[in-house]
Amino acid sequence: MLTPLQVKLGRTAAGLGLRDLAKAAGVAPSTITRFENGRGGMHSGTMDRVQQVLEEAGVIFIRADAEGGAGVRLKL
Repeated sequence: MLTPLQVKLGRTAAGLGLRDLAKAAGVAPSTITRFENGRGGMHSGTMDRVQQVLEEAGVIFIRADAEGGAGVRLKL
């Protein structure tokens, strides 16, 4: 599952504004804002759509492991 920081970093790295991501994922901008600010979760279907939009924009999500926390990077 994605963390709020991963969504915010991924969106920023992909050059997507908050409204752009919300529109592409078919959700209200307030849904993205609440999640990124840690004030609410997202249903799994919504999270899947957000992840798909960001991955299509070139974002790769990195899971936390023994070496460090969860993060993002962009495809070359």
